[in-house]
Amino acid sequence: MPDPLTPEQRAEELARARPRRDLPIAPHAGPALRNLPLLDDVRPSDKKARPIYAVWEITLACDLACRHCGSRAGHERPNELSTAECLDLVDQMAELGVKEVTLIGGEAYLRPDWVDIIRRLKSYGIPTTTTTGGRGVTQEMMAEAKAAGLVGGSVSLDGDEETHDRLRGVKGSYKSAVQAMKIFKANNLRLSCNTQINRLSMPHLEHVLETFAAAGARSWQIQLTVPMGRAADEPDVLMQPYDLLELFPELARLKERADKLGVRIWAGNNIGYFGPYESILRGYHYRGHGGSCGAGIATLGIEADGAIKGCPSLPTQRWTGGNIRDAKLVDIWERSEPLRYMRERGTRDLWGYCGTCYYAPECKSGCTWTTFVTFGKPGNNPWCHHRALEFAREGKRERVVQKSLAPGDPFDHGIFEIVVEKLDGSPLDDESPAAPGVHPSAEATSPT
Repeated sequence: MPDPLTPEQRAEELARARPRRDLPIAPHAGPALRNLPLLDDVRPSDKKARPIYAVWEITLACDLACRHCGSRAGHERPNELSTAECLDLVDQMAELGVKEVTLIGGEAYLRPDWVDIIRRLKSYGIPTTTTTGGRGVTQEMMAEAKAAGLVGGSVSLDGDEETHDRLRGVKGSYKSAVQAMKIFKANNLRLSCNTQINRLSMPHLEHVLETFAAAGARSWQIQLTVPMGRAADEPDVLMQPYDLLELFPELARLKERADKLGVRIWAGNNIGYFGPYESILRGYHYRGHGGSCGAGIATLGIEADGAIKGCPSLPTQRWTGGNIRDAKLVDIWERSEPLRYMRERGTRDLWGYCGTCYYAPECKSGCTWTTFVTFGKPGNNPWCHHRALEFAREGKRERVVQKSLAPGDPFDHGIFEIVVEKLDGSPLDDESPAAPGVHPSAEATSPT
C-alpha cells in the first residue's frame, strides 16, 4: 500500500534515537488513588450495565520498552495487589458477571503468581487469555499456564522485523514474537495477533497478516496508535486523519485476504467510523457497524494496584472510579462517576465537527480514550473515516499537531490541536468557508 512517509522520512524515523532523553525510559508510577468518593444513588442503567469483558493489568513490570507504550511500562507499581487480594478480586468479578478476562502488563508473566490468578478464574469457568510482546515466553511457562486454565493469547506484531524492533524498543523482539506464536500453538493455545497501526507499521500490514496466519493465528486485533505515554513523545509516527483515506481501502482489501486465510479481523474501537467499509470490517456486529465507547458499559479495566476503570487504556488520574482496597467492585462499578460516564451520555459534550455530525447520536465521537489523551477532553475525534471523506470532498483535510508535551508519567498525555488546511497541505484561503464545527479562521481548533 502507499507509504505515508517518503523513503527518506522512513529511514530517518527508523534510525531516530529515542526522543525526550531527559525522561526515564520506564518511570516509576505514583501511589494509587485511594478513598475516592462514590455516589449515593444507583440508577437503572448502572444495574443494567455489566462488565462482560475485563482487561486486568496484573503488573506494570515489563521486559520491553515499546516506544508507543501508553503506560510507559517497565517497573512494577508500588504496592501492587497481593496474591490474596488478586484472588478475592477474581471472586468479586465472578459475582459481578464478568465472562472473559485478559491478563496484561507490562508483561503479565513477570508476576510470579500469574498462574494462581488464572487457576482461580478457571474455577469460575471464566475463559482467560493474555496479551504479550513475547520476549520472555518459554515452552515451560506456557505449558504451566495452559494447565492452570489459560485458553489463549495475543502476540503483538507491528510490522516487518526492522519496523517491529524499532517500535518495540529492543533488537530481536520480532524474532521473539514469532517464536512466542510457535510456543502458543505447540501448547494448543488459541493464538491471536494484535497490531498498532501508525505511520511506520501502516505499509507492513499485509506482511503482518501473512506472518501470523502462517504461524496459526486465527484472529487479528487492529487499532490506531494513540498519543498517550511514550507515543505522545513521537507525534511524527502517529497517523494523521487524512492517512485514513489510504488506510481504509487497504483494510478492506486485507479483509478479503484474511477471509481466505481463515483469519477474523477485530477492529479496535478507534478504527472507524461509519465510512463505506464499516460493514466490511464490522459485519460480525449485530448492528453491522460499530457504536460508541463501551467503557463502563460492557468493559472493565483494572490496574495492578487495585485501581478500577471503565477501560484499561484510559488515563489513571481522570478515569479511576475507585480502588478495590477501599470498596467492593460492585459498588465502584455502579456508583463511581468515571465508570458511569458513558451509560447515559448524550451529545451535549460533543464539540468541533463531531458536534455537527449526522452520526453523533450513535457514535458520540467514538473512542473516549483516543479523544481524551489527544485533546484533554472527549467529544471530538478527527480519526474518523467518514469525517476524512467529508473534508476531502470539500478539498480539505485535518492535521493534528502537538501543542504541549506529555510530562513523562505512566498513562500521561500531551495536548494536541486540529489544523484545517487544503487537501494538498497548503493553507486555506481566508475566504474559504470552514467545515462544520471548525473555527472559521481554519487555523487551529482545540478544546475550550
